[in-house]
Amino acid sequence: MITQTPPLPPVDTLLVVDVQSAFVTGDGAVPDAARLVDRTAGLIARARAAGALVVHLQNDGPPGAEDEPHTPGWELHHPVRPGPAEVVLRKPHDDGFRDTGLGDLLAGHGTRAVAVCGVMSEMCVQATARTALARGYRVVVPHDAHATQDCPAVPGVADAVPAAVVSRVAAYALGSDAEVAAPAAAVSFVPAAPAAGPVRGSAT
Repeated sequence: MITQTPPLPPVDTLLVVDVQSAFVTGDGAVPDAARLVDRTAGLIARARAAGALVVHLQNDGPPGAEDEPHTPGWELHHPVRPGPAEVVLRKPHDDGFRDTGLGDLLAGHGTRAVAVCGVMSEMCVQATARTALARGYRVVVPHDAHATQDCPAVPGVADAVPAAVVSRVAAYALGSDAEVAAPAAAVSFVPAAPAAGPVRGSAT
């Protein structure tokens, strides 16, 4: 007997983490960057069509880094449609909530559930998803919509770890409260409802 997986409940907010030129194009791109870009583009398109909140997080790297502000590598890869339901937030740390307006933004939009995608799986994606969980949001991390680099070998200690394995472990390390097994294609969206009072995740 074949059993069907129940549909994934929709989310009302999409967090697109650090999908910047340095990480998805050229020599510094994550492995299989074309797949990541395809999946994140699809998520963005469906979120827009549904009227969900789309937040592009843009990392500000230190001087000389590939994502140093206002360098070509720092630029967002996906075009942005600025408006009440689509914004760009620059961030100075891995965690997209730390020293940014993300907490207030989600609270103001009445966010209840977020999908998190982008790079790097074990750094900014995981850190942002972990804080979202701590703030009481339902968190979905589609397994094919986040990526990272290979973990290099340490001679005499450990072999190199392929990027896909690093990404999978990073997602599962979020624990059982995060939804990490679904593909991007299974994620659907609904509009976020502006908050009329205190909501989950409203702490800053």
